[in-house]
Amino acid sequence: MKIQNAQFLIGSNNVSKIPKYNFSEIAFTGRSNVGKSSLINTIVHRKKLAKVSSTPGKTKQINLFLVDESYILADLPGFGYAAVSKTERQSWKQMIYSFFSEREELKLICCLVDSRHEPLDSDLALIEWLENNNKNYIIILTKVDKISEKQIAQRKEQFENFVQYCKHCIEVLPFSSVSGVGRKELHAIMKREISF
Repeated sequence: MKIQNAQFLIGSNNVSKIPKYNFSEIAFTGRSNVGKSSLINTIVHRKKLAKVSSTPGKTKQINLFLVDESYILADLPGFGYAAVSKTERQSWKQMIYSFFSEREELKLICCLVDSRHEPLDSDLALIEWLENNNKNYIIILTKVDKISEKQIAQRKEQFENFVQYCKHCIEVLPFSSVSGVGRKELHAIMKREISF
């Protein structure tokens, strides 16, 4: 899939102040430093569209990017970053869930999980919330270039077992922003879900 144009649209830490756009939206969420910004850059073939940092917790607001005047990608703050206050972490969490609840054009939520680690309670709580609120989502296993094929298969199977009775999980997808694994598959899922 050839993407011609991708541009920053708006950033805000107040969901009520983000305008309603007449475009389908796809949101990217997960714990801090899981690779959300890198994944977005990989999707759109841009190195610096979404700001990437080695410092967890760098994204502190919701950033929207308009792609080919057709759909919007939303980069959300990370869950569970310990170096900020508990109050700030709770504020980010509320902001994320408000975005999920209030954005009428939100068609798909991509839940990013670091493939190298066991899922956290926050990962499982997010999946439970999405199920309870009838939101379509996929689980993306990031950084699979850093583990073996056997480990990738084991982690994928682990999550498939977690969601085997879930109604709204579309796919468990291994992904690497380094090698490009999963990029074509993710584009296919996005295209199917939002029909761009």
